[in-house]
Amino acid sequence: MARAGLCSRREAERWIEQGRVRVNGAVLDTPAVTVSASDDIEVDGQLLPALEAMRLFLYHKPAGLVTTHKDEQGRKTVFDALPETLPRLISVGRLDLNTEGLLLLTNDGGLARYLELPSTGWSRRYRVRVLGDVNDMRLKDLKKGITVEGVRYKSIEAQLEQPKGGKKDGANKWLSVSLREGKNREIRRVMEALGLKVNRLIRTGYGPFELSSLSRGSMQEVEKKVLGAQLQGYLKDQS
Repeated sequence: MARAGLCSRREAERWIEQGRVRVNGAVLDTPAVTVSASDDIEVDGQLLPALEAMRLFLYHKPAGLVTTHKDEQGRKTVFDALPETLPRLISVGRLDLNTEGLLLLTNDGGLARYLELPSTGWSRRYRVRVLGDVNDMRLKDLKKGITVEGVRYKSIEAQLEQPKGGKKDGANKWLSVSLREGKNREIRRVMEALGLKVNRLIRTGYGPFELSSLSRGSMQEVEKKVLGAQLQGYLKDQS
C-alpha cells in the first residue's frame, strides 16, 4: 500500500489493524504477510492500484504550510498547494509550520521511510537565524550530542556564518547546521537550550539534494538516472 502511494507504512499498519484491508477476499489482521502480483488486495473495498514508477520531487516549502495531508485546525497544507495533476505524494519527514526550504516528496511510501531513517546516513542541512549571544565552544560541543529535557539528540554540526562583505548582522546571527537524525523540532529545542531564539529556519539540503535556486513554492522532479545513482541501496533491497 505504501509502495502504491496510498499511505505511509505506519498508516498501512493502522489500516490493517482497523480491518480495512483484504487479501483474496479475507480480512488481513497482520502486516506480516507476503503477497505477490497475482494476489487481489483491496483497501476499503477497492482494488489496490497498480504500482507506479518510483518518483521523487524537490519542493521549496514556504513558511505557513503544514506538512500533512489533512489538518484538524483547517490550516493550508503542503499538499493543498501542489498541482492537481500530480500523483498522491508522501513527504520524506516533515518541516514544521514555520520552517521553510527543501522538502522531498515521493509517490513511494517505502522510499519515504527509507530516506527518513538515520541509518540511511543522509544529512539534513539548514540555515538558522538566531537571536542571542552565540558561544562558539557550545556550538562545537554539539558534535558530542546534547540532552534537552530528557531527550537525547545525537551529533549536530553547527557553526556561525560570517556576514558577507564584513557587514554586521546586528542582534541576529546566521548559523549553518547539519544533522542526520531530525527529531521533532530538534533544532529549535537545541538552540533554546543554548539560550538562542530561532526566528527563521531554512532547510537547504537533504542528502545529495540541494535547495539551490529553487524558488519558493515551486518543485522539480529528480531525473530517473539521478534516482538510480543515489538510491542504489534502496533499489537493491526492493529487488
